Formats: sequence, C-alpha cells, structure tokens
Amino acid sequence: MNFKRLAKQAAAVTFSTAILVGAGGPQILAQQKDSMDYKENYGFSHITRFDALKIPAQQTNEQFKVPQFDASKIKNVASAIKYDENGNKIELDVWDTWPLQNADGTVANYNGYEIVFGLAGDPKRGSDTFVYLFYKKIGDNSIDAWKCAGRVFKDSDKYNTNDPLLHNQAEEWSGSATLTSDGKVRLFYTNRSIWDESKGYFGKQTLTTAQINVSQPDANTLKVDGVEDFKSIFDGDGKYYQTMDQAFGNRNFDDNHTLRDPHYIEDKGKKYLVFEANTGTETGYQGEEQFNNKAFYGGSQKFFEAERAKLLQSPSKYGSSLANGALGIIELNDDYTLKKVMKPLIASNTVTDEIERANVFKKDGKWYLFTSSRGSKMFVDGIDKEDIYMLGYVSDSLTGPYKPLNKTGLVLHQDLNPYDITWTYAHFAIPQVKGNNVVITSYMTNRGYFEDHHSTFAPSFLLNIKGSKTSVVEDSILEQGQLTINE
Repeated sequence: MNFKRLAKQAAAVTFSTAILVGAGGPQILAQQKDSMDYKENYGFSHITRFDALKIPAQQTNEQFKVPQFDASKIKNVASAIKYDENGNKIELDVWDTWPLQNADGTVANYNGYEIVFGLAGDPKRGSDTFVYLFYKKIGDNSIDAWKCAGRVFKDSDKYNTNDPLLHNQAEEWSGSATLTSDGKVRLFYTNRSIWDESKGYFGKQTLTTAQINVSQPDANTLKVDGVEDFKSIFDGDGKYYQTMDQAFGNRNFDDNHTLRDPHYIEDKGKKYLVFEANTGTETGYQGEEQFNNKAFYGGSQKFFEAERAKLLQSPSKYGSSLANGALGIIELNDDYTLKKVMKPLIASNTVTDEIERANVFKKDGKWYLFTSSRGSKMFVDGIDKEDIYMLGYVSDSLTGPYKPLNKTGLVLHQDLNPYDITWTYAHFAIPQVKGNNVVITSYMTNRGYFEDHHSTFAPSFLLNIKGSKTSVVEDSILEQGQLTINE
C-alpha cells in the first residue's frame, strides 16, 4: 500500500465530512465515496484501460497482423539436440531466443558469426528449461545454418560461486546478451529457484549475469569454454518492484509474480537493465484500492466512472485487482552489479499482471519500448484467451514518459489456435544498422504439443517504424530465425 497517499486520502474524507455535518449532512456518504477517487501516476507511464479497450477493434487492421506462414515449410532446429544419461538422442524444443547484441541493440558480429541464446529443453519434461547457445556464419540465413554449442552453463557452475540464490537455481529463463567493448560475451538471464518447502511455493525469479567464454577451435565451430563472474543482480526491493514474499507470503497463490527477462541497454555511457516485473508498494501496488485510481483508466471522468462500475461487477474483478504488471529498470555499475533501483518505465495496473520480454532501443532520436502479452492474462472486454500481442511505446528519453504507438500501444496481433504449428509467441524487435525496418523474431509451435514438430525458430518478418506509427511490411517474410537484412 502507498501509506502516505492513504493518509492524505483519509484526511480528505474527514475534512469533507466535517464541512457537510455543519451544513446539515444529508450528502455525507456521497462525498465520502467521491473522496476515495484519486489520480496518481507515481511519476511514470501506464497502459490504460481506455487504450486497451480499443485494441479489439483495431487488431483486425492488416498493419498489425502477424503474417501467415506456410506450415509445410517449417523446420525444427536440427542442431537442437542433447543426449540423456543412457546416450539416447533427444530432439529439443527451442522457444524464447535473443541475439548477441551491441550496446545499441543491433546484432553483434562475433568473429564473423551471429550468436543467439535460447531456451531449450526436452519436449516431454516441462521443467527442462535451460539456456543454449546457437550460432551461424554471417550471410547464411537458412535455418539449417544454425549450429548448437550446447548448454551455456554446466550443472556445477552455480555451485562454484558464493551466491546462495544461484545454489537454489532450478531453471534458466529468458534474458539478453551484449558484446562488451573489450570483445567479451556478457549474458543476462533469469534464475528460477527451486521449490521452497518452508513457504509452499516455487518460482523465485532473480536477474542474473555471467561472462560467457566463447572460443573458436576451428574455422567452422564456436565452443562454450566455461563462465566467469557468475552472480545475481536483483530480485526485487518491495517498494518499486514486488518481491516473491509479497506475492505469496500469505500463501495465496492466485497472484502472478514476475521478475524476469532482463534486457541490457546503454545510454550516455551508463549501463541499464530493463525487465518484466510487478509494481511495489510505492509505485501503485495491487489490490482493490487501485480500482479508484483514475490514472489506471485514462479517458474522461465519465469513462472512469462507468468502467469502474462495470469492473466492480465483473467476473474478472478479483483477477484485475491483482494485475500490476510493469516494465522496470535498474542502473548497473561497470562490473554489472546493482547501482540504482529506478521507477518503472510503464505499468499495467488493472489490465494485466504479465507484460513480458522487455525490449528497448533508440532509433532516430526516439526510444522504443516493446513487450509481449497474452490475451489469456489480460482483463479487458473483447480480448480473448487466444489473442497474442506485441505492444509498443515511444519516448524522447530512456526513462520516459512513454506514449503508446499507434494510439493504443498495439503493434502485433495473432489469434491462431494454439495447436496450429504456425502459432507464434515471444515476438522480439531487432533494430538494424540502417533503415526504418526492424526484424521481428519469435518462436513457433507450442512446446510438447506434437511428436514431430518441436518449438522452433519462427520465420522472421519486417516491421516498419516511423515516429509513433508502425506497420507490418507486406510480403516481408524472412528465413526461420533470420536476424538481419541488407538494406
């Protein structure tokens, strides 16, 4: 709770009541009710209900539609394999991926190679989620060109540290990677911790980093030669960003706690991570109180009153009371340790608890912020569980304020049946060295749904960005997993 704001609100109620009592008092209750309304943006931008409610009508426009792909041409990532303890070959699912990038977000050239890190695992084991390294020579964009160097971390790596959070790691979740000024590969990812029997919940998420040593034993091969400087960075502070204990400490497991997907970026010589999170007690925390905050609704006073009344009677009232998704930001020291916790860039109170794959870069003097979201996690009339989105926002500075692209924030939409092998998610915008087009990557096919079709690199495609408007470029489908284009 924001206790300072509550104290002011209580004082306002008392003052209004005293005046009305002196005047005869029949309007006391109405005035008390009105005084519960407030407008507090906490110093950052918000995904409002006013904008979100416009998305269903807007998403039918061709400029937002993820292209239709030819299922007959889709291939698994052939190099994505591992062997079990008995030597049996296992073909892996590959889902969220991210390229090795330069500090400005463009794809890095690592000794003539493009490198992608990705989550991969056994299709028959849902908890088998670890970071793998894939690579190919620059210029060959065929999916068959991608080779796999295997898992980035050995099981023993986490124990070769003095970091207790790493000792409890169960899985490795999404992140980002940057090629440092001295030519080193620096990975950021999410440590998902083991089941905590003492508290009855699992899933503690921690932003984590390591230097990945990559060697080239021959002209056609890259190899992971161990890791260095392996350490935790941030697991929430409670004030700006919700901690796991805040979410589940009362053993209520309905909440959807997130603190993941660290995305590295530099600005004016400073290092930052932008990430998925939920707001904390000083940045607009969850709970029924947030139904009274006009800043979360947008629009007019009339819209606020009508939408709140509808929301309070809605079957989704409880879920939306817990919805406080955010894209957060922290500043890092030069050694990639935490320097400063900063207010979120944007939040989605009452709309959704989950805005994933934080992604931000600078283009033509503007900062563009993107996030993936699922309709199944959103509490907005007209949005269905099969709707898949990439939302986007633009600002004159990294820290905002951010305004929605295309007036509502809608950038991409797809609503395929999840059992369609061309179903895609985790859309990621990659800026190019030149031009107004960015490459959109994603993964295709839900993991574990089919025996012969695994989650794989989806065909990439182009998105055109001009100021505050975007559109999918017609007939721009690229190869599966393609990262760059020649303008």
